[in-house]
Amino acid sequence: MLPRAQADSPAQKQASELSINEIFFSIQGESTKVGLPTIFIRLSGCPLRCQYCDTAYAFHKGDKISINNIIESISQYQTKHVTVTGGEPLAQRACHELLSRLCDEKYQVSLETSGAIDISNVDKRVMKIVDIKTPTSEEESKNKYENLKYLNKDDQIKFVICDQTDYEWSKQKLSELNLTGHCEVLFSPEHQTLNPTDLANWILEDNLNVRMQVQLHKYLWGNVPGK
Repeated sequence: MLPRAQADSPAQKQASELSINEIFFSIQGESTKVGLPTIFIRLSGCPLRCQYCDTAYAFHKGDKISINNIIESISQYQTKHVTVTGGEPLAQRACHELLSRLCDEKYQVSLETSGAIDISNVDKRVMKIVDIKTPTSEEESKNKYENLKYLNKDDQIKFVICDQTDYEWSKQKLSELNLTGHCEVLFSPEHQTLNPTDLANWILEDNLNVRMQVQLHKYLWGNVPGK
């Protein structure tokens, strides 16, 4: 795991700041950018409690760091790919400013969000990866379907699928909401509970127009912070 940005001095705190759990450099393990060296900025806090959450360590722990200091800390890396994630990054209002600043600095920015918070004000230059929570997440009721109208062809909708019941539910939503008419749709097997081969077979048997993804980083390093 690479060093975090340093917490700000009192003088630096005049700029907008966020609670940051970690900043690290790794291989993108998900989305249509999978495989690319990417800077990850993980914000602290999340209003959801998905039963399979793999980043519960980000619920509370974090350092207050100014946006200026975040931008400075990531400048050491050669890549221009940045993912802002959480927790739920949009739970912090200053996240919008961070996203826009990153775009202004010519980074190719993606946002991973739960789909439970309004995305209408997210900078249009940002690629949004928006979850639709399945029944097994135990947070299905938090899905904010009105977010769909703010997606464009470069964005992605992601389902984390734990079992065949989740798969059938997701397949129904795919048709019911015409999701492939909005953007690309990702079906991702929950790493601990669903055999990826089973999901692949279901997708092929049903001839679904979705992209299957596995969490590449977990196959490379396991489920550890900073990767």
